[in-house]
Amino acid sequence: MIDLNSATAAELDAVPKLKGHGFEIVRYRDERGRFSDVRQLEEVPGLAGKWSGAEAAVSIE
Repeated sequence: MIDLNSATAAELDAVPKLKGHGFEIVRYRDERGRFSDVRQLEEVPGLAGKWSGAEAAVSIE
């Protein structure tokens, strides 16, 4: 499991459903603070409707 709140962009890109969006996820986290729910990935630019299935690989710690 990869923690959304501490993973690097490269680590996030290693998750198939998030590939190519690691930079945007890290930027979102830096601008808005820690994720409190995996469903917040829906708010990351470019990920709306595309991240479903990533729940099996990422967590919130």
